[in-house]
Amino acid sequence: MTHVNTITESRKGKHLTFAEMKQIEAYKKLELSNRAIGRLLDRNYQTINNNVKKGTVTQVQKQTQNGKSYFYERAVYFADVNYDVYEKNRSHCGRRPKWVDGHEFVDWADQKMRQDKWSPDVVVNVAKSEAFFHESIIPSTSTLYHWIDSGIMQTKNMDLLEKVDRKPRSTKGKGHRNKKVHGISIEERPESVNQRKEFGHWEIDTVIGKKKADEPVLLTLVERKTTFELLFKIDGKRATQIDDTLQHMISQLNGIEGDIFKTITSDNGSEFSNLSELSKEIDVYYCHPYASFERGTSENQHKIIRRFLPKHESLKDVNEDQVKRVQQWMNDYPRRNQNYKTPHQAFVLELQKLQLNLVA
Repeated sequence: MTHVNTITESRKGKHLTFAEMKQIEAYKKLELSNRAIGRLLDRNYQTINNNVKKGTVTQVQKQTQNGKSYFYERAVYFADVNYDVYEKNRSHCGRRPKWVDGHEFVDWADQKMRQDKWSPDVVVNVAKSEAFFHESIIPSTSTLYHWIDSGIMQTKNMDLLEKVDRKPRSTKGKGHRNKKVHGISIEERPESVNQRKEFGHWEIDTVIGKKKADEPVLLTLVERKTTFELLFKIDGKRATQIDDTLQHMISQLNGIEGDIFKTITSDNGSEFSNLSELSKEIDVYYCHPYASFERGTSENQHKIIRRFLPKHESLKDVNEDQVKRVQQWMNDYPRRNQNYKTPHQAFVLELQKLQLNLVA
């Protein structure tokens, strides 16, 4: 077999692709003849005959009439059956690498990783969960990484920003543990927050471009259970600017801010010094100084943001529409911790549950 794809140009002497088999299945439901299907797919009708024969199974239907049961047999063509027969026959020819017959998946995976910035793990599991391809041509995550390292894919390691960014962190020079804590320590945060089983617990941080006093920054808020992200471009990193942005957001929640924002976890930056005064309904916890790992969700989200807004580049020319596009991309990106559903889907589900509880 060559490769599984959706183009239907003639490939004389080549086996049918899985996509063509699916097309045959659709055409047979419309009761088209094998010759008609051959013309539509630009394939010899005998090729269609052979594949229809391989993929046809007999189904028995029961019909009851006047108290009597009648059984009827009918022949039905299935693309999956056809492909399974093909795979079984091909297995006797000696094993070949999976990517040889999976060019459709390879091309799709390259597009998702290079253009849409998906990780290999997301590519593999979304392809499986959504059944975009026959399961026989979808590799495991580790195999896909191996293909990338081996040069089989157009995707290179430099395209996988999280992979090339992984490097051991030095622990030297981190002994300054006497920094003032602005409020309640993260050590007192309830265990239910740590386990990510309850909705409404957020992490807050800022993303900077150039390190200049007059530079705008991004204020980021991520919900720990759903990994739903909120991004706001603000004029600076002062506490008053942070406070104004959050107060405006809360004012739009019509009194239910305590249900959506139960807790917020922050670092000890001076820009977050007034968070404890934000709302009586919201508990605020502060991480230990120099312990960014205690806001792991936020840190991982920042890696994604950096794909679009690299370090040391000014945010002055980044407008609100660009920020919202980055936010939308992040919230529409399938996540492993959401069983490869999107943060947006998970967040909407939680809001629906909350609405039902408020009505009750």
